[in-house]
Amino acid sequence: MISPLADGLPDFPWDTIADAGARARAHAGGIVDLSIGTPIDDSPLFIQEALRDASNAPGYPTAAGTLDLRNAWANWANRILNAHVAESHVAISIGSKELVALLPFALGVGPTHTIAIPELAYPTYAVGALMVGAKCVTYTTASDIPDNADFVWINTPSNPTGEVLDVGALKAIVDRARLIQATVISDECYVELGWTAEPVSVLDPRVNGGDLTGIAALFSLSKRSNLAGYRSGAMIGDDNLIKSVVGFRKHAGLLMPFPVQAASIAALNDDAHVAVQKARYSARRDVLHTALTSAGFTIDHSQAGLYLWATRGDNCRTTVDELSELGILVAPGSFYGPAGDTHVRVALTASDERVAAAALRLTAG
Repeated sequence: MISPLADGLPDFPWDTIADAGARARAHAGGIVDLSIGTPIDDSPLFIQEALRDASNAPGYPTAAGTLDLRNAWANWANRILNAHVAESHVAISIGSKELVALLPFALGVGPTHTIAIPELAYPTYAVGALMVGAKCVTYTTASDIPDNADFVWINTPSNPTGEVLDVGALKAIVDRARLIQATVISDECYVELGWTAEPVSVLDPRVNGGDLTGIAALFSLSKRSNLAGYRSGAMIGDDNLIKSVVGFRKHAGLLMPFPVQAASIAALNDDAHVAVQKARYSARRDVLHTALTSAGFTIDHSQAGLYLWATRGDNCRTTVDELSELGILVAPGSFYGPAGDTHVRVALTASDERVAAAALRLTAG
């Protein structure tokens, strides 16, 4: 008798804060949900129009995506990330989480392999390892990556901490991985949302020495363009890795709809709307940062991305419960590893009115 894969996977983390969510929703002023980084601002109108204009799409799209879309991603990477890539270095994806979960499988990782992930990390990195039966180990710096690692995840800017790895730190990881012949995949979906530090890509020649062999990065339009509902992302890097991923996606039938591809091209070719959205998040960040520090929290890292990594030194679950009494729901740091036990992750993805309400409740005690 078969055993469904889901039976061997951990419980979905957010299910474990259902009680806190119920308390927060019962607050007289309503819930301020800062637990999940889902965009709430409108998708830009010109992107919606591109989607509508391409809505007559009777045929099947290809797994590789259109040449125009691959070129748009390559041009964006060269313009924004200081990368030196062409369309052959691009594989599209149905959001970046598709590849976060499935990339080990797509690249042939199995039970004899070891995957290294950051000590504090998005839970799906470990889930991807679990799905292929690989061993999963954690690291904090390049020197912690074990000799037997076959696959190394990087996440910069980090979810949950917002930490930005500089050129030196990224280069050290790449050099270490090359020494032990490990593949490096960097999750960089918040790369355009730097606050107190400028994010650097693993695709930057200062990091990789102008050689993309064994290296790729993942990107998403969800955050920078408010397109989480469109599910559009990409992997950019070593063309041999790209070929493997495209081949896997062909067999799996992972096909991005033509209208979404057209909308993605429009989004990638415009930087102005990204600056507008970044300004919105910056203003919300300032309000929440001030309110949290006034309420006795210390904000660690949080140099970029959509989250504040906050602590009062208490167990994270205690802090989640206390904030839920104020009608504020946040994510416990333990979702991201034991090292997060005293922190909570506070998302910037709420409306200006809800952010203001949270700030008032925090400062009023």
